[in-house]
Amino acid sequence: MPKVITIKTRIQDFFIEIGELSIFTGRFFKEVFSRPFEFKELIKQCYNIGNKSLLLVAVTGFIIGLVITLQTRPTLQEFGAESWMPSMVSISIIREIGPVIIALICAGKVGSGIGAELGSMRVTEQIDAMEVSGTNPFKYLVVTRVLACTFMLPVLVIFGDTIALYGSYIVENLKGEVSFVLYFNKVFNALEFGDIIPATIKTFFFGYAIGIVGCFKGYYCKKGTAGVGIAANSAVVFSSLLLFIIDFIAVFITDIFFEI
Repeated sequence: MPKVITIKTRIQDFFIEIGELSIFTGRFFKEVFSRPFEFKELIKQCYNIGNKSLLLVAVTGFIIGLVITLQTRPTLQEFGAESWMPSMVSISIIREIGPVIIALICAGKVGSGIGAELGSMRVTEQIDAMEVSGTNPFKYLVVTRVLACTFMLPVLVIFGDTIALYGSYIVENLKGEVSFVLYFNKVFNALEFGDIIPATIKTFFFGYAIGIVGCFKGYYCKKGTAGVGIAANSAVVFSSLLLFIIDFIAVFITDIFFEI
């Protein structure tokens, strides 16, 4: 009996949190179009989210390209299809692997950072002080961070995909003596707008999901200082789950669109 009550309570808490997140999202869309516009803070957050994540994204993308090529090349060699390697790697990275893995990396770094930062501000009553002083903390703290995530994640994904393709080229150059020009000619011959555009569009939704969940968890942080860690952890878990759901919906819609 107690287990049933616990499960029921957790289900209720989950749906309550979904409702609160929906209200939070509605407030974001209301505030984003109202004055004043915090351009300086937006630029600052773009720098914090984008520039400070470049190294992590570059290393991740480079390893993705190396691993995919090293793992796939022996199989293609058995069928004498090594020439298909640039095409296969480029399509798999651009369409799916690059956006999803880099978004997950950013969810861990950026999402947890936003959750912890806003959570600590809530616990130390800095947000309450901003409200008392007449400043709109939601506009200054939440809107700028969500927009920065939304704008910067596509840039990070494009950067990471480029590094990943370069990593794949290095393996091909060492194993098969393929030149830089030949490799990237095959890459661009294999890619179409139907591969690049949907993959780029969904990264905006990835960035928005990471930003809105991180801000939501941090903005409504509770239970004192212990709540800061909970906010950061739950921001990563919830945003990662949301990324997979968005990715599934994006792939499903893209598949239907191109079938028609």
